[in-house]
Amino acid sequence: MSNSGLPALPASDRHDVAARLRDALLAASFTADGLLDLLGAPAYAALARSETVPALRATRGDTPLAVLVRLFLLQQPVPHARVEGVLPVAACLEAGWLAAVGADEVAATVDVRPYGGPGGEDWFIVSDLGCAVGGAGGVGSREEGVVLGVGGASTTLAGITVRTPVPAALDLGTGSGIQALHATRHATRVTATDVNPRALHITALTLALSGAQAAELREGSLFEPVKDGETYDLIVSNPPFVISPGARLTYRDGGMGGDDLCRTLVQQAGERLGEGGFAQFLANWQHVEGEDWQDRLRSWVPRGCDAWIVQREVQDVTQYAELWLRDAGDHREDPAEYQARYDAWLDEFEARKVKAVGFGWITLRRTDAAEPSIVAEEWPHPVEQPLGDTVRAHFDRIDYLRAHDDAALLEEHFRLAVEVIQEQVGLPGAEDPEHVVLRQHRGMRRATKVDTVGAGFAGVCDGSLSAGRILDAIAQLVGEDPVLLRDRTPAQIRLLVEQGFLEPA
Repeated sequence: MSNSGLPALPASDRHDVAARLRDALLAASFTADGLLDLLGAPAYAALARSETVPALRATRGDTPLAVLVRLFLLQQPVPHARVEGVLPVAACLEAGWLAAVGADEVAATVDVRPYGGPGGEDWFIVSDLGCAVGGAGGVGSREEGVVLGVGGASTTLAGITVRTPVPAALDLGTGSGIQALHATRHATRVTATDVNPRALHITALTLALSGAQAAELREGSLFEPVKDGETYDLIVSNPPFVISPGARLTYRDGGMGGDDLCRTLVQQAGERLGEGGFAQFLANWQHVEGEDWQDRLRSWVPRGCDAWIVQREVQDVTQYAELWLRDAGDHREDPAEYQARYDAWLDEFEARKVKAVGFGWITLRRTDAAEPSIVAEEWPHPVEQPLGDTVRAHFDRIDYLRAHDDAALLEEHFRLAVEVIQEQVGLPGAEDPEHVVLRQHRGMRRATKVDTVGAGFAGVCDGSLSAGRILDAIAQLVGEDPVLLRDRTPAQIRLLVEQGFLEPA
């Protein structure tokens, strides 16, 4: 199959050829570890930025691995005779993985990039030629239906996804199939959808070449391909979230006005989730004049769902427009056309009263609780991926807090989480610290300021005494009324539990 201007893809139903190709790639150490050994860390990192010169220099030799890197990653034609001993050339030509060039050379028809799975699996991500990674280098093709490989957004979503075993998972807007591939490790049935038929074809190739179970592939926009009454235990989507004037590139421009695509995706996910199921999305959202972005996002959350929304980054409208103009390679084209496109972007934002754009993660969990929990916060600081367990633990803590009123909380025994340390902040030589900070060294790596009572409470939480008993002892030490202290402290305890500083013993 081919979109206009894009090369024909390998056959997706030739699993025999995909299996032979996979065996040959593994035999030549065409893996994430093998590439790192051959190229060295700087050239390997440069490849992830779409910079090929360091890798070209490192593959001047004639080893099987060097030949495969030139063929599949650097898109260089290679002499037929040189590939013959490395790959099943005739089968790869017949199934369309390779194409003949001139009389005696062959070239790859798709980019094939090694990718290390979380359990040490050797996987391969297939994408269009020159489109293995997006970003500041610009994509290798601006054909509407082009399919990208793995970028930073893809790996972020894979890292934050909750990885508990589930009966059914849905990868909505699958692209090259990276999220579907991860889901095959822990979901009995995986469904992958995309509005672009070329993406579904490439997802099938990614799964086959990675030796993973096949997914059910369905064409359509958003939840259109999902049948009536069908629910999933996990829904993931790295959607075309870019807020842009018009829809030029299928992989990034959703074709709806403003942030409507992300809003629609979040709002419609609730009824597609089974009880206890998670939906996890990357998204962009508008910061509109006179409106709180957190209120905007809270209004998206569907009924029956808890939500955790984390804003990771905010860009003003000029930075945002420049980022995506560069992503499409417009900065390398006619300056007048670049200026016109930039103008159109700013016109659109001005008309919508948008002053900035937020980027982050949205996680929903279906609970049907009488009082849903919606946490919307800004956290631009470094985190420790993978975060799937951290995300699941957040919602477990929400359940725990919902089940314990203040009186019940004071009867509970708590422990300071293992990775938390206490820091005292103040001027050198001062007798007392200005404030005390609790800091996590794992997961979200949060830091939170606590008052004297909070610091004292956290410091003695080892599971042996109830919260109420600890507060009574603190009241005696500081000369405060224990009843008043018991009244005002549960809110602080709740926050420390919600954010993972304290855990029930």
